[in-house]
Amino acid sequence: MIKGTLATGAVIAAPRGAAAGVPAPVERWGLHEVTLTGPANGNPFIDVDLAAMFSNGRISVAIPGFHDGEGTYRIRFSPPQTGRWTWTTTSNAKALDGRTGAFDCVAPRAGNRGPVEITPDGYHFRHADGTPFKPVGTTAYSWALQSDQRCAETLKTLAASPFNKIRMCVFPNVASVATHPFARTGSGPKDWDPGRFDPAYFRRFEDRIRKLCELGIQADVILFHPYDKARGYSDMARPDDERYLRYVAARFGAFRNVWWAMANEYDNVESKSVADWDHLFGVLVAADPHRRLRSIHQIDTYYDHRKPWITHASIQHGAVALDDGRVHPHRNFAQKAVIFDEVIYEGNSSKRWANLSGEELVERHWWGALGGCYVGHGEVITNDDNADESWLGQGGRLRGTSPPRLAFLRQLLESVPGPGIDPIQQFWDYHLGGREFTWYLRYFGRQRPIEWPVVLPIRATDPHDAYCVDVIDTWNMTIERLPGVFQMSQLNTYDSHDPARPTISLPGKPYMAVRIEKMGKPFR
Repeated sequence: MIKGTLATGAVIAAPRGAAAGVPAPVERWGLHEVTLTGPANGNPFIDVDLAAMFSNGRISVAIPGFHDGEGTYRIRFSPPQTGRWTWTTTSNAKALDGRTGAFDCVAPRAGNRGPVEITPDGYHFRHADGTPFKPVGTTAYSWALQSDQRCAETLKTLAASPFNKIRMCVFPNVASVATHPFARTGSGPKDWDPGRFDPAYFRRFEDRIRKLCELGIQADVILFHPYDKARGYSDMARPDDERYLRYVAARFGAFRNVWWAMANEYDNVESKSVADWDHLFGVLVAADPHRRLRSIHQIDTYYDHRKPWITHASIQHGAVALDDGRVHPHRNFAQKAVIFDEVIYEGNSSKRWANLSGEELVERHWWGALGGCYVGHGEVITNDDNADESWLGQGGRLRGTSPPRLAFLRQLLESVPGPGIDPIQQFWDYHLGGREFTWYLRYFGRQRPIEWPVVLPIRATDPHDAYCVDVIDTWNMTIERLPGVFQMSQLNTYDSHDPARPTISLPGKPYMAVRIEKMGKPFR
């Protein structure tokens, strides 16, 4: 598990017109927070505008501020470059306007590789320092809204898990301890004021984001969902939606581990059309100067992930990862990185979407990887078929058999040279993925072959390159290095009768794989 810290340099600004003292240095991609005191009367969430311009002499970035209750205002900035940064505020409130300050940004500490972004080829992920990021994610919708004790249990579970990304809702979708993101106006479920946020609710949520960052885990923050019609948080009027997006972007956007998921099952939110979602993406892009990753997730109708504000496709599909031939067309259509965040969950539920065996879920992850995409985990294992109280709904402990096998898969993914696995000769049923001339993976799924006559459907530039071969049992998590080495001239022959072509013996069990790797980078 790669862990990091979220170093924060906080400063309380000096009186208007005077420069603040220089706070402690902030690491690159850390978080610098400016705290100001301003108007507390009226409705500061609507009445007060606040921003600051941060500059290091080479670039300047306008960062929005937000009201954190009782006349306290904050501006959060994650510096993308080292050096001295200065800032100046602008506001329609005299007490907040024209405030200035400075801080030093230093090199990142161990474990801080910067926010995750899309690789230049468009199909994979990397950190800002160039380190590849291979997502092995999970979903626990309302874990961050549970009791402190339950949240601590979830974080402990995540620390020992293979998961480096978690999908989590801002608004509750199952029974939760925290349920009121907006100020209450009465005791009824819809007695709340969309123009007044409850800062304590959002402080609590961002505390969970901070703790995930300390574990090196990406927080895939789901902004809207269709599951809470009783309160209607996802059915606000457009001005209220816009205000909410600007608020969360200002509060959470400086955390380097934040991703934005505009909605879960967006097409089930009956109060919004595709045009509404397009508009809200425009609002989010404008409100987020840190440019965090952005996606949207469907139940039935695919959103057009080719739209420029989408950084990667987040897709629900129960049958897509049954083989790689179903996977890679999604990547070709989106023309971007694809994460199948929901492929049905491991579970003992009677619900159709929560009753996979561990073997079935792990198999979907391997087929997804072979097709050049990524697959997400979820678990619904309960004593009474109550999905809301499972890992998927509330977090807590993992009970399934898939997580150790997904840790094994993550180890393999992180051994792949370059940004990630790409499908090879994807329309010809070779069932191969990898990096041509360097690294190849052949996966057999539920088949039980006793041998595989090796065929790599390429012509090598150097037929004398030496390759080693590993036989991988993906369920029992073993790797057997075969004796000897092979030359590329032996591996890429199309002639099934060529006596030089090697045949690899296999144990006749399901969930086997073969890796062929150019000598020099063995997988341990």
